[in-house]
Amino acid sequence: MRAIGIILAGGNNNRMRELSQKRAIAAMPIAGSYRAIDFALSNMTHSHIQKVAVLTQYNAWSLNQHLSSSKWWDFGRKQGGLYVFTPSITADNGFWYRGTADSIHQNISFLKSSHEPYVVIASGDGIYKLDYNKVLEYHIDKKADITVVTKKLDNGEDVTRFGLVKTDDDGRIVDFEEKPMASSSNLISTGIYIIRRRLLIELVEKCAAEDRYDFVNDILVRYKNIKRIYSYEMDSYWSNISTVESYFKTNMDFLTPEIRNYFFKEYPDVYSKVDDLPPAKYNPGSKVSNSLVSSGCIINGTVENSVLFKKAYIGNNCVIKNSIILNDVYIGDNTHIENCIVESRDTIRANTTYIGSPDDVKIVLEKNIRYNI
Repeated sequence: MRAIGIILAGGNNNRMRELSQKRAIAAMPIAGSYRAIDFALSNMTHSHIQKVAVLTQYNAWSLNQHLSSSKWWDFGRKQGGLYVFTPSITADNGFWYRGTADSIHQNISFLKSSHEPYVVIASGDGIYKLDYNKVLEYHIDKKADITVVTKKLDNGEDVTRFGLVKTDDDGRIVDFEEKPMASSSNLISTGIYIIRRRLLIELVEKCAAEDRYDFVNDILVRYKNIKRIYSYEMDSYWSNISTVESYFKTNMDFLTPEIRNYFFKEYPDVYSKVDDLPPAKYNPGSKVSNSLVSSGCIINGTVENSVLFKKAYIGNNCVIKNSIILNDVYIGDNTHIENCIVESRDTIRANTTYIGSPDDVKIVLEKNIRYNI
């Protein structure tokens, strides 16, 4: 493909509450065995983008560890490859990334040293499958300066946490509101953009010269009446995990056969770093229904409508319903957990109960000695 890729994975988000205190949003576990960034990386490699930069910053340790080898996404090659950029202090700059445009500007040498004419920019917290080649073809056909991948959300969904887009009959964006207080449209930006490389260099350098740092507000919104900015509307599954509620819902979506088959059984596949773990073990007396159970798990109790990540231990007579159990969790005997997200490396003591509600998911976070390892 005639493009390089940039994945923005450095932002902080308080709407994830305790879940974002120990990891970047792009490193959040998804569907039992994946991380959120795996979806963007898999889309890049299936679109034959051979050179991809991941811009990380906040709580980047686990994300950098996950990206320590590029072979899992087929970026281990002589030409191109996977690059991970964190903020670095230089003689000219002593700042962390102050925004999305600033993060690109601080790594502008990556753009200037590349030769591909186009750039695909994606966020690290989107759960979707997309062939970027089709977006690029649309971009070229429309003679666009920037193409924004959009998605029409169902009525009733909260659209105010996204950028809202309005288009004319030709698909050109005529209005762009970033996270407005009141929604006037249900067509939202997915945080995926295609732009010519030289134009991106010009725009981010101009932003830096004017002390502007945000890609959406200082480029898309500011230039919407000057540049030809078009909308490419997705018609397949897309989700963003930037809040606890959306993260919970996205994982629960994978319990639906249609969505599970779409991601797990239909081409193209979603790639991820693989751990050498034994298959899940179901001991006598265990009962599991409509759940995703990952490798390394040991089940002794009852699990219903739940997602269990790697190395979870469920004790005797436990009941786990409508919940997400993250990696390496030990749940003691006679424990009842319902409508909860249990943080990774937790030890839940025996004979305890945690019950949330579908509208108010509880995050279970027991601080114990395993956190000090």
